[in-house]
Amino acid sequence: MLRRLFCAALAVLALVTAAPGMTLYAAGDGDLQVIAIPDAQGSAVGAKAAIVMEAMTGRILFAQNIDDKLPVASTTKIMTALLTLEQPDLDQVFEVDGEAIKVEGSSMGLVEGDKATLRALATGMLLASGNDGAGAAAVRISGSTTAFVAAMNQRAMALGMENTSFETPSGLDGENHYSTARDMALLTREALRNEDFAAICSQYKMRTAFGNPPYDRWLTNHNKLLNYYDGAIGVKTGFTKKAGRCLVSAAKRDGVTLICVTLNCPNDWTVHEDLYQRFFGKVQVEDLSLGVPEVTVPVTGGTLPGVAAIKYESAQVPVPVENPNVEYRVKVPPFLYAPVMSGQYVGEVEILLDGATVHRLSLMAADDVPLLHEYVEKKSFGEWLEGLFRQEKEAE
Repeated sequence: MLRRLFCAALAVLALVTAAPGMTLYAAGDGDLQVIAIPDAQGSAVGAKAAIVMEAMTGRILFAQNIDDKLPVASTTKIMTALLTLEQPDLDQVFEVDGEAIKVEGSSMGLVEGDKATLRALATGMLLASGNDGAGAAAVRISGSTTAFVAAMNQRAMALGMENTSFETPSGLDGENHYSTARDMALLTREALRNEDFAAICSQYKMRTAFGNPPYDRWLTNHNKLLNYYDGAIGVKTGFTKKAGRCLVSAAKRDGVTLICVTLNCPNDWTVHEDLYQRFFGKVQVEDLSLGVPEVTVPVTGGTLPGVAAIKYESAQVPVPVENPNVEYRVKVPPFLYAPVMSGQYVGEVEILLDGATVHRLSLMAADDVPLLHEYVEKKSFGEWLEGLFRQEKEAE
């Protein structure tokens, strides 16, 4: 496969539109492609909406009604826990707000007067699906649930979650509380980049502490995939009568991480397992740096007419096993002024998969290119005379 990618990259090296002062090359086997959404016809699953996304590139491998606005129940807590774990002083103990924890539904077991940390509340949200933990964290962080929900929606907009509206930090049903399979996958992709979030949501059982005074508790994760699917690393379950069974999961195999979302799916455990079995075999990690085309940058005033621009790093990217559409955009200046030093930054190469940027590599000068004529500083007439007198004096 790598040989195929390399040959495709060298097949075309054409000048295309460039920014002022830059020469831009694109290598590939055709024009840039708009990312296609897979057609689920004939392979649909028993859910109102479903998606499988490759986490690193955001490439969608499976799509079924992925932009339908639906209730998402407690998978909402992915956003709540992420915002919580992004706060400073995660391990500072404080007393939870007595009113904030009075929420119906699933609970991590908080009672009035309890003391906890934001890390403990996030643990309670992600494992025990604690609505009380979500409410307590919201008030602690923003001062009120209303203000925290505003922050949730603001973050959703920043992540490109265009069809999402949050009303509560817990995910209880609301007229304007909804999201989509695509948006929840985007949110999960961001959340898994947070090391604390990834560490907590991947635990089937976890010890935390809260109470008055705080004492150790063991919480069990509602996500059964963690217990029986090899490679499962999270993420969050959800259920209300209106939303049905909702599940956001993630799994990792051979360097590839897939995110799977199903909304209103009665048989979600089996569906997620089947989707992973289907799509892990369609993606594999490749070093796309091997296909970077050779580029020489002209050098002005040097002992050589140009210098090779080379990369020192690899580009390990998950790509389709069959017919990957990989392209390269190499950006270098029209020329360099001598002297040029080996290892000097001279540009970058942008790697695209199906028209979307998936990696960037820096390009460095392969060799030294000294000045052709070293600059010699000219002396004034006075300096020349002074030097002449000095020579005569030394000769006496």
